[in-house]
Amino acid sequence: MTIDSHQHFWIFDPIRDSWITPEMETIRRDFLPADLKPVLDKNKVDGCVAVQADQSDAETEFLLHLAEANDFIKGVVGWIDFRSEDIYDKLEVYSQFELLKGFRHVVQAEPEGFLEQQTFINGVEQLAAFDFTYDILVYPHQLKEAFSFASKLPNVRFVLDHIAKPFIKKGEIEPWNKELKELAQLPNVSCKVSGMITEANWYNWKKSDFVPYLDVVFEAFGSKRIMFGSDWPVCLVAGDYEKMKAVLTDYFSGFNASEKEDVMGGNAVRFYRLE
Repeated sequence: MTIDSHQHFWIFDPIRDSWITPEMETIRRDFLPADLKPVLDKNKVDGCVAVQADQSDAETEFLLHLAEANDFIKGVVGWIDFRSEDIYDKLEVYSQFELLKGFRHVVQAEPEGFLEQQTFINGVEQLAAFDFTYDILVYPHQLKEAFSFASKLPNVRFVLDHIAKPFIKKGEIEPWNKELKELAQLPNVSCKVSGMITEANWYNWKKSDFVPYLDVVFEAFGSKRIMFGSDWPVCLVAGDYEKMKAVLTDYFSGFNASEKEDVMGGNAVRFYRLE
């Protein structure tokens, strides 16, 4: 089974979605399941995991509604206020929704030290009681903080989004390389190979631009802890779904069938408990 472990839906709101800047005009519109399904079919992808793009309870409910109405959406990564005093009770309520698999906070937009807040750490720790996952969304300069954060929570299953967004456009690989490998030493952390083409030159990237970064990721995490993700529709600012997917499939064309199956779906199924 081929699973896209990371994509988004939204009804575009220029105020709420201010991160979608005018230069990203391609995605300044609504994106819903009816837009994605034919794209997945064309690219022989069996299902997907819908990930939050807005930090609100309404976003989680919106994604759950879409997943319940569209069986190709195999799971949802929502948002919750981990610093809430009643976080455990809220998670207990959410545990009744089978399609809700985990949560994410947009830490890349937070100030330095955010992941060191004890209230946030305590909140994320509660995920383990309900077998929920946590998606780590950070920039390279936050990788050390992410390592410290995840190392304090060995019972929580983490996945790093977008390989921590290295500076592919500039061709920079250090210190991202060193710090990603450090994070990968934690057995409870996996990694999504997603969001790469939007970190390159949107208009002039080539597949070879990504090889040094993919080499690092596969060496660090191995094929058992890596998941394919499209980051659709965000990826559309730099290329269509087929071109984005080919970056990864071309890279491991020489890998064995089992490794390919793991990265292109098996790992996501196991991590998010999609079956």
